Amino acid sequence: MIKVKVIGRGIEKETEWRKGMKIADVLREVGFNTESAIAKLNGRVALEDENVKDGDYVEVIPVVSGG
Repeated sequence: MIKVKVIGRGIEKETEWRKGMKIADVLREVGFNTESAIAKLNGRVALEDENVKDGDYVEVIPVVSGG
């Protein structure tokens, strides 16, 4: 299982880990893409193509933009 927390949205959940899973997959599972959020993997900023391991903790930080 992977623990996922979306900062500022009150979302905390666990998602099933799958072989070959990447940060981009985790973001999609909680309703974001790599342009609308930043991910931290076990406390450090992670790139979208980084592998996720069983037991990892991912924090999703939604990007706020405006004009």
